[in-house]
Amino acid sequence: MRLFLRQSNHNRQACPTVFGWAPTAVSRVARPLAVLFLLLLPGRMLAQYNTDRLMESGQVAMHYQDYVLSIQYFNRIIALKPYLYQPWFFRGVDKYYLDDFVGSEDDVTHAISLNPYVNEMYELRALARIRQNKLSDAIADYNQAIALMPMTRNYWYNRAICMMNLKDYDAALLQTDTIAQKWRDFAPNYSLKAEIYLQKKDTTEAAKWLDKSLEIDPYDGDTWTTRAYISLSRRQWKDADAELSKAIHLKPKTVGNYVNRALCRYNINNLRGAMEDYDQALSLDPNNFLAHYNRGLLRMQLGDDNRAITDFDYVIKMEPQNFMAIFNRALLLDRTGDLKGAIRDYSAVIAQFPNFWTGLSYRARCYRRLGMTAKAELDEFRIFKAQMDKHIGIQQRWSKSKIKQLRKRSEIDPDKYNQVVVDDEVHYQHEFKSEYRGQVQNRNVEVTFLPMFSMSFQSYHNGVSSYQVYDRSLEKFNSTTRSARHLYLNCASGQLSETLSKASFDLVDSLSRAISSVSSMKAVAPLVLMRAAAYTTVQDFEAAINDLTVYIQYDPNMAWAYSQRGLCQVKLNDYAASKGTDTRSTQTQAHDDLVKAVSLDPDNAYLHYNLGNFYAANADYGKAIDEYTIAISKNANFAEAYYNRGLARMKSDNHKGGTADLSKAGELGLYDAYSIIKQFSASKK
Repeated sequence: MRLFLRQSNHNRQACPTVFGWAPTAVSRVARPLAVLFLLLLPGRMLAQYNTDRLMESGQVAMHYQDYVLSIQYFNRIIALKPYLYQPWFFRGVDKYYLDDFVGSEDDVTHAISLNPYVNEMYELRALARIRQNKLSDAIADYNQAIALMPMTRNYWYNRAICMMNLKDYDAALLQTDTIAQKWRDFAPNYSLKAEIYLQKKDTTEAAKWLDKSLEIDPYDGDTWTTRAYISLSRRQWKDADAELSKAIHLKPKTVGNYVNRALCRYNINNLRGAMEDYDQALSLDPNNFLAHYNRGLLRMQLGDDNRAITDFDYVIKMEPQNFMAIFNRALLLDRTGDLKGAIRDYSAVIAQFPNFWTGLSYRARCYRRLGMTAKAELDEFRIFKAQMDKHIGIQQRWSKSKIKQLRKRSEIDPDKYNQVVVDDEVHYQHEFKSEYRGQVQNRNVEVTFLPMFSMSFQSYHNGVSSYQVYDRSLEKFNSTTRSARHLYLNCASGQLSETLSKASFDLVDSLSRAISSVSSMKAVAPLVLMRAAAYTTVQDFEAAINDLTVYIQYDPNMAWAYSQRGLCQVKLNDYAASKGTDTRSTQTQAHDDLVKAVSLDPDNAYLHYNLGNFYAANADYGKAIDEYTIAISKNANFAEAYYNRGLARMKSDNHKGGTADLSKAGELGLYDAYSIIKQFSASKK
């Protein structure tokens, strides 16, 4: 059973809005006073504030998909107040995203024991149980969720999928009938109904409901794929080709569609199209067995022997005991003159299938060509004796009667060595509907701008090598404070490990103790700036802004304090906007800080880069390109600036300039740039 998650039609976020938080608009002038006021609060009120802040910071980290860090925040709340159900639930969400489905189920179960009246928790536990193939338990959870929120369509739909996967087809069909009565225009329900009929081997009824689904939503790629499977099962190759072409147009990164369309094209003699499909499938999934094997057969048929050998080499590397592939490679080595290699492969197959007369015949021919007459005669005698005893003839290679035949992948019959391979069973890619997004760790390279540079205690690693970004003002700060810890500029956007998360929290605590032990502002100010950097690392952006505001009052000429504050405000704005909060005023504050930083140090390439990022995030690509260009003029080897300017130019339809910039970024070590170039080139075609 293959599971896929899709964001809901209502664009709900990973955290249910019932627990949502929107940042309060505290003016920057008032923030230092607010911090001082909090220090005077009674212990119980302060503890409540700390819990709320931890909850808020955990949700922010979750929003930015830094799930390990988010777990650390919820761990702290659970240690302080284990009777609150929200941190248990949110920690379960984090674990779900990290593929820890057992841990997610355990945490959500505990949350439900504390508050059994929240339907989202039953939904999450059901999804975690589905991932563990505990479908009956998942159905029980959906029963509870429906009892609490009966008009949530996804619960009914997912429960029907679970019933189908348990092979309770009658119950699943009744469920789809109920969904059709409640939500007549929900196209995936009709696709699911068709899939159930396909499982029952009723292709006529399945086709009827697929047509109904496509009538409502002709832009669902999965439905076109399922419709194509029916045509494939009926060997209606032209129909399947057309249907898979529509599916590929709507979902161009589904590997199986290319493999199946290649099969269709092969059977209607569109060999060039079949070859292109196999090539595209392997560009998306280089380890795809069927694409490698069948492309090898196709190349073999077309006489492209050397490249066919490459495909079968790959297949044999994946499956060393795949004797069908070994025999095909033997034939190719035989044809290209590598007779010893061919004999080696023929012998491997004959050792496994001693009565495979075709293999004996070809090996005997190789022996004769090498002058090994005695061994050739032994093989020929075995064939002659078999012909006399059993009247078995030698199978013709690539005969017209066999060239269009298919064999299933698990079928081991050496006489079918030249037949195209198909999967044993059709895999339908039905999707469980939920508000929970896919796992971040499984993403490919995304077309996103590299993040801003900020003050950090870790030196920067751009994916190839670690290096320290030199900045004059930070060097001066480090030499003046004479602290064992130095501040660096860092552009890393990776998630924190559990060890680094704990170290960062410990650093915040140690800096807070140091701040409380000194009284002069001169001694406090550098500690406050360092704590702001530590707060940024653990994504407590509100606390970082408070500290940066305090520091700016002490030193209004520190450019990086303004830039860091602008960065933190941008991060908070992004999170607040996801909750539906109007962030226009705070966006202006962030912009003003970034502009102020540039005005204080106009020769600093990294400050111009950060301002360019602000414009790029707001789709003002012209201004972004201008700022990146200034940054590059200040630092000709600024790989990140080339990368982001390349993306900005691509998004402005300047593909030539964008490709040149991305190529330069790759040359300077940002190798993801080459993947982006390929993606843009493919989309342009």
